[in-house]
Amino acid sequence: MTKISVLNIKGEKVKDLTLNAEVWGIVPNDAVLYDAITLARNAMRQGTHETKTRSEVSGGGRKPWRQKGTGRARQGSIRAAQWYHGGIVFGPHMRSYDKKMNRKERRLALKSALAYKVIDKELIVVDTFKLESNKTKDAKSILSNLKVNKNVLIVVDELDENVVLATRNLNNVTLLEVNEINTLDIIAADNMIITEAAVKKLEEVLG
Repeated sequence: MTKISVLNIKGEKVKDLTLNAEVWGIVPNDAVLYDAITLARNAMRQGTHETKTRSEVSGGGRKPWRQKGTGRARQGSIRAAQWYHGGIVFGPHMRSYDKKMNRKERRLALKSALAYKVIDKELIVVDTFKLESNKTKDAKSILSNLKVNKNVLIVVDELDENVVLATRNLNNVTLLEVNEINTLDIIAADNMIITEAAVKKLEEVLG
């Protein structure tokens, strides 16, 4: 069983919390984690890139000069790849980058990402994450109290309007509700701040 300190937004310890070993204490599966990250990154790609082959570019219907006797290299079309405005050889074409993973693999990848946050001591549990104002300086103050200054993922059990407004201008902060949590955002963050209630919800779903 892994115990972790629960802090308040001033960075003061409030109590200890025992984490569910089935969620936070597994041995991370790097292969499944890699596949999940690849899947997430592929899903961001539009796949709308397109180049024209020599059969698709305009022109080049006739042979530019006769085969022999001119002293020049033989050519069959002015739209061959070596010509200006010619077709592209082996260029990119429209395609889908979608990758499939079954549900058990997705859950295992998410658990592996969470386990790495515990192993690398990049997990910070807070009793609550609420602000009385929507000012960015207040959000910065909390991050400073928690000694976080790199890329940070904040996971809350319920989105608060003041927190949303206060953090949206911070380039190094990603704010998610617990049901939106995903493997890529966890791995991309240098630190993960999560509320105690969000921890409980995660353990109910993944435990």
